[in-house]
Amino acid sequence: MNAITVSRHVDAPPDRVWAILTDLEHSPEVIRAIGSVEVHTGPSFDVGTRWTETRTMMGRTASETMEVTAVDPGRSYVVEAGSGGTHYRSEFHIGPDGGGTALTMTFAGQPSGLGGRIMAATLGRLVAGSTRKALAADLDDIAQASERSR
Repeated sequence: MNAITVSRHVDAPPDRVWAILTDLEHSPEVIRAIGSVEVHTGPSFDVGTRWTETRTMMGRTASETMEVTAVDPGRSYVVEAGSGGTHYRSEFHIGPDGGGTALTMTFAGQPSGLGGRIMAATLGRLVAGSTRKALAADLDDIAQASERSR
């Protein structure tokens, strides 16, 4: 799957958006698609933080275990997961944008093995639009929570 990038302006300061983004325990209250989160590591948000997230996407509910693999505190982080023969990578970036924050997410999946590559080639274009809409909805939810909490 080619990388999909979505961006949104948030009418809240970057530190507030960062706090919402990294509050794993409360993410089901913020992002409508997330049903539950089980954090497997301590309360800090850093490289090695792991959690299992159950969410509904494109009408299907699935649970994935994710791990933070890079963090630039207050600015960006990377989360990676593997499922069904595909390695997923999500990058979140925030920064000042006028009186608020620019929030950007890039999502990509890299299939492994012949079966994964065939499925990706077949379904990749079909699900790209739905994936983009789902990612944009997540950013909208994060923005709304950040703006409410000002």
